[in-house]
Amino acid sequence: MTRKMLRGRLLTFHREPRTGADTGAYTYLEDGALLIRNGIIEQSGPFTEVAAQAGDVPVTDHRPHLLMAGFIDTHIHFPQVQVIASWGAQLLDWLNDYTFPEETRFASEAHCARMAQAFYDQLITHGTTTAVAYCSVHRSSADAFFAEAVRRNMRMLGGKVLMDRNAPDGLRDTPQSGYDDTKALISDWHGKGRGGYVITPRFAITSTPEQMEMARALAAEHPDCHIQTHLSENRDEIAYTAQLYPQARDYLDVYQSYGLLGPKTLLGHAIHLEPREIDALAQTGAHPVFCPTSNLFLGSGLFDQAGLSARGISNGIATDVGAGTSYSMLQTLNEGYKVLQLQGVALHPLQAFHWATRGNACVLGLEDKIGTLDPGSEADVVVLNARSTPAMALRMERASSLAEELFVLQMMGDDRAIEEVYVSGAASKSKTESRAIHCV
Repeated sequence: MTRKMLRGRLLTFHREPRTGADTGAYTYLEDGALLIRNGIIEQSGPFTEVAAQAGDVPVTDHRPHLLMAGFIDTHIHFPQVQVIASWGAQLLDWLNDYTFPEETRFASEAHCARMAQAFYDQLITHGTTTAVAYCSVHRSSADAFFAEAVRRNMRMLGGKVLMDRNAPDGLRDTPQSGYDDTKALISDWHGKGRGGYVITPRFAITSTPEQMEMARALAAEHPDCHIQTHLSENRDEIAYTAQLYPQARDYLDVYQSYGLLGPKTLLGHAIHLEPREIDALAQTGAHPVFCPTSNLFLGSGLFDQAGLSARGISNGIATDVGAGTSYSMLQTLNEGYKVLQLQGVALHPLQAFHWATRGNACVLGLEDKIGTLDPGSEADVVVLNARSTPAMALRMERASSLAEELFVLQMMGDDRAIEEVYVSGAASKSKTESRAIHCV
C-alpha cells in the first residue's frame, strides 16, 4: 500500500455553477490536503483535519499553488500531432491536404509508438489527464495509443476510425475489416488498465451505408463503449453529406437512423444545427463537443453553447488537436470565452473550470471516477501556478479573488502554468520534462 499527501489550495466542483456567485457549487480551501492511497483520493479537506488522521505519511507541499482535478479533453486526434499549425485551409481541404497524408504514416508500428509517447507527453505537460482520441484507420495506431495509456496508468478513451470511402489508398478499411479490427481492439483494450474503447465512424462522408450498418452492430454488441464522430462542422461538409445520404432528414439523421445516438455519443463540433437536430439531441442525450480553437482556425463557425444548454443538452469542450491550435485546456477555455462573447454570452471562470473538469467528466458519464477531488475519485490532479510568467505575476498583483485568479489562468495560462500533474497519484509532469531534457 502506498500513501501520500498533497498540500495546497484546493478547488473542486460539486455541480455546475449557475453564476459566479454560486458558492454552493464548489469547495475552495485556502489550506487543504489530499490523502492518496494506491492512486485513489482517500480523504480531502482542510490540511489540519486530514493530517491529524493521516499518520506518518509523506507530504508534498504545493502552497501557494492551486490544486484541481486534472483536465479532461473530450475530442482530440492522436495521429495529427505533426500537422498542428498547418496553414490556410477550411475543413475538407485541410483533411485532404494535411490530415489524410499524415495519417497514412501510422501504418508503421514504430511511428505509432514514437508518436504515442510524444502525444502523451504533450497531454501531461498541459495538465490533461484524460482525453477522448481518434486514432487512425490502422489497428496499430490504436494498439500504440492504448499501450501507452496502460504504461502510464492514465484513464484514456479512444478508437480506430472507421472509414471506407473518400480517403486515399492506405487509409481506408472495409465494412468487414473495420468491424473485425474494432471487435479485436475492444477485446484487447476495453477495460484494460484505465482504458475505454470508443466506436469511431470518422464522419458520414468517409463511411458507406454498409459501414454505418457495421457501426450499428458494434454499438449494439458493446453498449458499454462510447461512440464518437463529427457533426455539422462546415457548410460544405453538410452539403456533401446530404448528397451521400439523400434519404436522411438532415446530417444528424445519418447517425440517428443507424442507432448511434445516446448518452454515450460524442459529436464533435455540432455548429450548424437544424431545429430537428437540436430536438433529437435533447431527446437522445447525445453530447455535442465544442472545439473553439479548431472552429476559429478553420473558419467553421460559432458554437451555440447557450442555446443548446437551454434545451438541456450537455456539451463537452475540447482541443481538437490538430485543427485545434493548442493542447492546453486553458487556452481552449480562453478561445471558448471569446467565441461566446461574440454571441453576447459571458463565460464565468468558475463555469469554465467546472467545464474542463467535472463538466467533461459528466459528459462522459465518469464523474464518479474523474473530474473532482472527492474521496473515492482517481487521483488525477493538476497543480496550477497563476504567477508562472512575468506578465501573469504582474496581473496577479491586482487580483483579489479566486475568480480573478482563475480568469488569469484561463486567459494567460498555458503549459507554463502547470506546475505539476499527478496521474493516479504519481507525479508525472516533472518526469516528462526530465525525459525531454535528457533527450535533448
